[in-house]
Amino acid sequence: MNTAELAALGQQLRVDSVRAAAAAGSGHPTSSMSAADLMAVLLAHHLRYDFERPEHPANDRFVLSKGHASPLLYAAYKAAGQVEDAELLTFRRIGSRLEGHPTPRRLPWVETATGSLGQGLPVGVGIALAGKRLDRVGYRVWVLCGDSELAEGSVWEAAEHAAYEHLDNLTAIVDVNRLGQRGPTRHGHDLDAYARRFAAFGWHTVEVDGHDVDAIDRAYGEAKAWTGQPTVILARTLKGKGVASVEDREGLHGKPLPEPEEAVAELGGPRDVRVRVGEPPAAAMLRSLTTEVVQLPHYDKGDEVATRDAFGKALAALGTARGDVVALDGEVGDSTRTEVFAKEHPERFFECYIAEQQLVASAVGIAARGWVPYAATFAAFLTRAHDFLRMASISGSGINLVGSHAGVAIGQDGPSQMGLEDLAMFRSLYGSTVLYPCDANQTARLVAEMAGLDGIRYLRTSRGATPVIYGPEEEFPVGGCKVLRSGERDRLTLVAAGVTVHEALAAADRLMEEDIEVRVVDLYSVKPVDVETLRRAAEETGCLVTVEDHHEQGGLGDAVAEAFADARPAPRLVRLAVRTMPGSAAPDEQLHAAGIDAAGIAAAAKLLVEEAVVR
Repeated sequence: MNTAELAALGQQLRVDSVRAAAAAGSGHPTSSMSAADLMAVLLAHHLRYDFERPEHPANDRFVLSKGHASPLLYAAYKAAGQVEDAELLTFRRIGSRLEGHPTPRRLPWVETATGSLGQGLPVGVGIALAGKRLDRVGYRVWVLCGDSELAEGSVWEAAEHAAYEHLDNLTAIVDVNRLGQRGPTRHGHDLDAYARRFAAFGWHTVEVDGHDVDAIDRAYGEAKAWTGQPTVILARTLKGKGVASVEDREGLHGKPLPEPEEAVAELGGPRDVRVRVGEPPAAAMLRSLTTEVVQLPHYDKGDEVATRDAFGKALAALGTARGDVVALDGEVGDSTRTEVFAKEHPERFFECYIAEQQLVASAVGIAARGWVPYAATFAAFLTRAHDFLRMASISGSGINLVGSHAGVAIGQDGPSQMGLEDLAMFRSLYGSTVLYPCDANQTARLVAEMAGLDGIRYLRTSRGATPVIYGPEEEFPVGGCKVLRSGERDRLTLVAAGVTVHEALAAADRLMEEDIEVRVVDLYSVKPVDVETLRRAAEETGCLVTVEDHHEQGGLGDAVAEAFADARPAPRLVRLAVRTMPGSAAPDEQLHAAGIDAAGIAAAAKLLVEEAVVR
């Protein structure tokens, strides 16, 4: 396309953005209009993409980080011949593929769900990492950001990581339109302020008039030719560009234009320009990765092994059997034990340092390219990345998270290091799976099981060594549990997971000495739970006691309670959990203080049995 044609395409994208928002009665047309020329030049001259084969390994990848500008994205799809005008006008309606913020669940050309600002660039870094170190087929990653979202710390985690990894296949395009939701942004149109910040992190910077299509074209060409560094194109634009009544004016964010017909006429009227998007290199082939039977580590009953140790060895074994498995860590690999994988498969290990948002975002980006990532850090620190996990669930992303050092059982480090909210956080995510093994063989099996699941999968591991109670050939289906003690005279059921399984077993032994028999259930699958087994236990023993090294809200107790949401009458349910703020103490002291050690469990169970006798 020549200059005039590119300009005309930009105007068409503006017109269609205005029309889509007008049809919906909501949306962000002014945010779309500012970036229209940036999108037009990218689409017509620089993006290499086969829309008929979105899975093509050499396709460039585009991420709309400013996801509220979705009318612009859908207008671009229309220009590329993928969305008809009639569908464009279904924007934001129930059942439409064209949602208010784009998601890959609806559209195959969307790489990741956006709309929570500050996430597009971090995920783009993950995609670029996959391109640079895993796929190696030369595709580029283009991320269109808004200037408002540069206030997010996650953007700068991404900026530093991209520069550290020399991701010269990554280009960030910043639509510096000066206006945020409620007024001017922090730096307004000061492109130099943004350039200084990106340059300080090691990026190549280009400043450009975001409405000069020839200058934009040259800037994209410069980005593609630059080597050794990621490039950021800082484009000075005007929000609502092209319509005098809204251009560069406050108070119009997130609203359809007041007079859309007049605005369309001012922009030159509707057009139907179609763009032939550049094709990816034909020589790129789909990767072929061999998959073998995984040889998991085996442990003997009675051995004392930390589940985090079993995780590290199992992950390395899984990596040997499956060439698509990738590991990421937040600079605690010697504690999480991902260092075992790193030593055996360094080409598929990614060190993300102390940047948990980027850790999760990298996993999401790598998963978007078809790899199977396992990302690990302390369970407590994954809470920092909750919004990334929430958006990953919206994307339908298939990622595995592993949180070590969970609960008060870690001991002397104190509450800042204790994951006591993680089960609640992961259980609350749509479509998630939550697993909490109690011994080494169980851990190894569940690590392998996770690779074949959908959605977000979370494995909770423990710091201290615990006895191996299962044989290496035992199977642990997701959604199941194990009944470890059971008899006809059971007075109640202890439901535990992880470290509290061993405390529950010890408590059962103590109670047996007083002729009180109890059932013990290892609920290693916290989501989904084994409803059938729990209901049977409730019917046969009359009372369930949940024991968890976690706060009482949202964890094991709530998971069990939900299994009886429609039960009438509901069984008696007593919850033992961490109810106070712990300090520093030895692991056994911590469990005792929380009332979730063998003594505390036995005392609670004995009291319940005595109450039942009195009744």
